[in-house]
Amino acid sequence: QVQLVESGGGLVQTGDSLTLSCTASGITGWYAMGWFRQAPGQEREFVATVSWSGSSTFYRDSLKGRFTIFKENAKNTMYLQMNNLKPEDTTVYYCAVKSSRANDVYYMSNYDYWGQGTRITVSS
Repeated sequence: QVQLVESGGGLVQTGDSLTLSCTASGITGWYAMGWFRQAPGQEREFVATVSWSGSSTFYRDSLKGRFTIFKENAKNTMYLQMNNLKPEDTTVYYCAVKSSRANDVYYMSNYDYWGQGTRITVSS
């Protein structure tokens, strides 16, 4: 059984940094692992993804330069370092795994497994 467990969310102030982590179990290989976020009443939107090898990373254009995705294969864990957080970053962040190479990394429908989410609140 595949399980993705996120951690690292919390309450921070504008300008602070925070690092989320996602540990995968029950899965031995995957094409990409990434983060999405979803505000109430909004569609879940792509944040960033990293390939299994770590050689490829993809970011939402508006988040480039503030967010960094990386992973440790030995721990089967992926991280999202978020700097200079803004109130508009407040929402629930979800970890996801894309099992195959097929299809685009930017769409949630192309991911096969999801975590339960971790909430970030950025106060102004």
